[in-house]
Amino acid sequence: MDYPESVLTRNKKGETEVRRLLEKGVFVKYDYIYPGTGKRAEKGKLSIILKTPGGEEHYFLIPLKGERFLAIKPKEEKPNKKFWDPGKGKAVGIE
Repeated sequence: MDYPESVLTRNKKGETEVRRLLEKGVFVKYDYIYPGTGKRAEKGKLSIILKTPGGEEHYFLIPLKGERFLAIKPKEEKPNKKFWDPGKGKAVGIE
């Protein structure tokens, strides 16, 4: 099959690969702060929740050296998470 040049990429071995869309949706990205100080917690740990028609996938993003992160799925998932939205000044859901 012929693919448009815009979807082709090369891996570290120099092989050509196609970027294939699996699902499309929305996401929530959040960090953790200490309530008393408002400073970032746990060395800049982040989380993302990918919301797709097939459900939600949650990943902790653990900072490594440089601009790299390690993505880890949580062992347990707490349903109906809420997030503090500083722009609205209230708790919001993933909507």
